[in-house]
Amino acid sequence: MTVSAIPQGMHALTAHLACAGAAAAIDFYQQAFGAVELTRMPGPDNRLMHASVRIGDSVLMLSDEFPEYGGKGPLTLGGSPVTLHLYVPNVDEVYARAVAAGATVKMPVSDMFWGDRYGQVTDPFGHNWSIATHMHDYTPEQMDEQMKKTMPQHG
Repeated sequence: MTVSAIPQGMHALTAHLACAGAAAAIDFYQQAFGAVELTRMPGPDNRLMHASVRIGDSVLMLSDEFPEYGGKGPLTLGGSPVTLHLYVPNVDEVYARAVAAGATVKMPVSDMFWGDRYGQVTDPFGHNWSIATHMHDYTPEQMDEQMKKTMPQHG
């Protein structure tokens, strides 16, 4: 039997988040993004060594912080330069659910020059999320024109 290099149901690139409170993060991702829990592997000191959830067609891996092995989350590090981008059928609905579940607003939802309706939040564990619904297919020229209308200082 031949084993696939990428397991069934996975993509070539998968985010793996360290969270201060991975079990609570799973609950948040279920409430905010409709995540479905796939795996949960308990480890020492009641911490989760590994867990995974499915959001839409993608798997998100996560674990508790394990600073003794270099595994620190954004709350411990004082923030994160990384943003996870989530496409959904209704950005306004998902954004509102995320905020109601405890996310902090970074950028309210609005129509963007590249054709998405888009907003940003930070989850209670310090991870940044952009949430979008694609609304229009613009050519590069149309995007440039839309950008000049919405951001005149860049025109």
